[in-house]
Amino acid sequence: MNNLAGNYHAQGKYAKAVPLYERTLIIYEKTLGPDHPHLAVICENYGNCYRGLGKEDEAEILETRAKTIRSKQ
Repeated sequence: MNNLAGNYHAQGKYAKAVPLYERTLIIYEKTLGPDHPHLAVICENYGNCYRGLGKEDEAEILETRAKTIRSKQ
């Protein structure tokens, strides 16, 4: 799912990528826990996708979360 989101993202199809990133994030949180390093990657990708849509506030929230997760490593 994450790879498909990444493909859509790379093609500029942000609206298709966003729900896939969201689902991936939810699955990772449930299976790996809220502070797992893989979540930081998803948050960064998801945030970049929001930037592509011009949703700066949402992007900032996800990027901040990614930084927080990385700081705990």
